[in-house]
Amino acid sequence: MSTETEDGMEPIAVVGLAGRLPGAATIDEFWRNQRDGVESVSRFSTRELVDAGWPVEMVTHPDYVPAAAVIRDADQFDAEFFGYTAQQAEISDPQQRLFVECVWNALEDTGHDPARFDGAVGVYAGCFANKYLPLNLLANERFRRSLAAFSARPYNDKDFLATRAAYLCNLRGPAMTVQTACSTSLVAIHLACQALLGHECDMALAGAVALPIPLIGGYPQVAGGIFASDGHCRPFDAAAGGTIPGYGVAVVALRRLSDALADGDHIRAVIRGTAVNNDGSTKFGFSAPNMQAQAEVIATAHAVAGVPSETIGYVEAHGTGTPLGDPIEVAGLTKAFDTRERGFCALGSAKANVGHLDAAAGAVGFARAVLALEHEEIPPSINFATPNPALALDRTPFYVPTTARSWARGATPRRAGVSAFGVGGTNAHVVLEEAPVRQNTAPPARGTQVIVLSARTGKALADAAANLAGHLDRHDEVDIADVAYTLQAGRAAFPLRRHLVCHDRTEAVAALRALARTTDVAGGAKARQVIFMFPGSASYRPGAAAEIYRSEPVFAEQVDHCAELVRPLLGYDVRPLLFSSAQNGDGRGVPAAVFILQWALARLWQSWGVEPAAMIGVGDGEYVAACLAGVIGLADALDVTIARADLGARAAEFADRVARYELKPPEVPYLSDVTGTWISPEEAVEPVHWARGPREPSRFADGLRELAGEPGRILLEVGPGSTLTEAVARQEIAGLVALSALPAAAAGRSDLAHLLDTVGRLWQSTVEIDWDALHGTSRPRRVSLPGYPFQRRRYWLGPDSGSYQPLGLEEASWTSRSLPS
Repeated sequence: MSTETEDGMEPIAVVGLAGRLPGAATIDEFWRNQRDGVESVSRFSTRELVDAGWPVEMVTHPDYVPAAAVIRDADQFDAEFFGYTAQQAEISDPQQRLFVECVWNALEDTGHDPARFDGAVGVYAGCFANKYLPLNLLANERFRRSLAAFSARPYNDKDFLATRAAYLCNLRGPAMTVQTACSTSLVAIHLACQALLGHECDMALAGAVALPIPLIGGYPQVAGGIFASDGHCRPFDAAAGGTIPGYGVAVVALRRLSDALADGDHIRAVIRGTAVNNDGSTKFGFSAPNMQAQAEVIATAHAVAGVPSETIGYVEAHGTGTPLGDPIEVAGLTKAFDTRERGFCALGSAKANVGHLDAAAGAVGFARAVLALEHEEIPPSINFATPNPALALDRTPFYVPTTARSWARGATPRRAGVSAFGVGGTNAHVVLEEAPVRQNTAPPARGTQVIVLSARTGKALADAAANLAGHLDRHDEVDIADVAYTLQAGRAAFPLRRHLVCHDRTEAVAALRALARTTDVAGGAKARQVIFMFPGSASYRPGAAAEIYRSEPVFAEQVDHCAELVRPLLGYDVRPLLFSSAQNGDGRGVPAAVFILQWALARLWQSWGVEPAAMIGVGDGEYVAACLAGVIGLADALDVTIARADLGARAAEFADRVARYELKPPEVPYLSDVTGTWISPEEAVEPVHWARGPREPSRFADGLRELAGEPGRILLEVGPGSTLTEAVARQEIAGLVALSALPAAAAGRSDLAHLLDTVGRLWQSTVEIDWDALHGTSRPRRVSLPGYPFQRRRYWLGPDSGSYQPLGLEEASWTSRSLPS
């Protein structure tokens, strides 16, 4: 797919979706319900409605319909996660609370952590009318008498919906509240696309929330109104009598297509064109639809997209299921499509499944169409039996599918349209296209991966592990390298952290389920500094790091370079000493081989973003520290290592050898094994100091005590085995934590698994890892994974009376029976 249309406009990639919708706590559940034709409408008993605060005389009236598509636990919120006090959470409109949680999950679904995202993130959002402030807070005497009453507006007013989300999620692009009634969220998507095309931001979130008060309820059936008398929405059906109220929230995340492709984003679909207009005054009344304006906005979106209408295989209609609205909408679509072809484009509406979500309706329909493209399947239109004759469907390009249908790729890309028409006349239409097929030209990922998880509480961490295990169990097509990278580079890192090392999806699921069985998770040691420890040639182990040499190009490159530097000094290739059990009887080869191993490992760690704040070496391990610190060049360091093996305790000759080298003061501090304390600039360049090393005992234990003087240091043994790591443990010095980069000979674990486990353990200790560098040239992709499992609890202030008095209840004319004919 080209990243530009014919007129030069770049398509917009849909890179994230999140929602909390009737019958679906996640977007995945929402799609399963759509695909399976589930009607997510709840019907309530009189007791449930009265307990919720509805007047008994209303809910027992014959014209009251006790049905709505609601979401459960909408009064709950994870206040701690967003840094709210209990009082702030209680005085906040639940719509704001639902929306910010959904924004966070949409960001997670993109696989980008906003704190590390290279660009500005914008928010375009709208909501249903705020009912919480007038019906709950102002009817509560404790609230009215509290100082909180003076600060409640920013937690309730629509003006602060987008900016509150931007503040809580630290988003620095434009943050705008959008309000156009039922078309709000699709207009928000249009504005988000415009902002991206204008480079006002580099990612944009768009969506809306609708949550009436009380949190469950039905509606009075009013003659001529938009709500169905039987509690079922039947778009395009002859028996259609209106829609039903829907509650919930939906948010989409968008990026310019070129940026999404470059970053390996999970592209669910592509927006090719959008348009917005208004009916004006040429219609029956302010709230009436206008066929001509609807046709114009759809035709304009087609023109912007640059696609023929015959290539559009599905339209997610506004589809309220009203006898007046459906025929006008189909007539407008038919005029806009302007083709003689008949019956080729499926027509559907999410309102049949989840009701009319008011401001959020457009985003819900948008999500349904995106998911249909992504899953290559057109969902069924439920509650449809006989077409409304006024539609004249047989003379239109449209049909209404009653069963799920495969939507295969064809000669042209699969495309869909999405409409939303607001009361008051603001209309919006979006043209979507299937995501481009990605060609994977990158080298394969390493066979072992490190999975990282973090949360603010132990329960959330256990839930995250369980949710991820379930997701991997359901999705056998997911590449474990993509999963690892998404969690590493695309999620915020919280205080409680855990990791696991695995070779495949099955192994990951088992480890995650084990992790999910405990909520008793203590925070790890927080490392301010990483200290490299070099064990020297005494740690030699034949065959050490052979697997690392095969799998890690940075390591192999350093080994090969060093091997060529020492070949003239030794007269042979030193690599067999490293990667096999070959011995040649030359006592100089082992020290050279171990130096090379330690040096290459250190450079590998540095390439992954782990820089030593200080270093310590034992024996000739100090030479590696000196070389990394810039005291001595690499070739000279290798030469002095071999000379030490040659000359042994002949101090004068050794000092003369060192005197030939150019020595400089250290750029990184390190502890001398000769003195047990920090090397001074003078000692570092003094050949006599270097000559003391082969003759004097190790002062490693003294060096450890010196390191223990400052908290927050984690020691990383950079060499074969765990000799120094075990020595640190035996010293039992408070505050010192040591890890080994490679396993001991008898560990029974692969070098690579151990190395990656150490990466995970460093990350658990809050050490920053360069995850992109860790994956090297393999270029894993970002994938959709379960979002943060919010630990919600109820935050709610209700009216003192315990009941509500909805507007119009005191009037005798609120029911259809009392209206004049």
